[in-house]
Amino acid sequence: MFVHIVEDDPGVGDSLALLLAQIGHESRVYPDAESFFECHPPDAEDTVIVDLGLPGLSGMQVVRWLSGLKTPPKVIAITGQPSRAIAEVVDGHLPAILLRKPLTEESLVSHL
Repeated sequence: MFVHIVEDDPGVGDSLALLLAQIGHESRVYPDAESFFECHPPDAEDTVIVDLGLPGLSGMQVVRWLSGLKTPPKVIAITGQPSRAIAEVVDGHLPAILLRKPLTEESLVSHL
């Protein structure tokens, strides 16, 4: 499985990539949705970790685009926003997997 990490905070992206490498997964970090969209769409066997609070195109736009693929990958949405802000961002369409920052290894690994 390949993991695509769409995260604008370089420290968070690097930490996730390091953790994933330690447990045997290849990954790539994208600093924003636009750079993620420039690449080949993920395979159905892949996982995409996407920050909902991305600058520019939002993480929720990425989630919606991924769900519209013919064979969508697993999507893990992450956010450091408070509950009220999350409710506004997702507009009633919660991603299947939503994890709150700071992430723990256990919470992330259990969804891979």
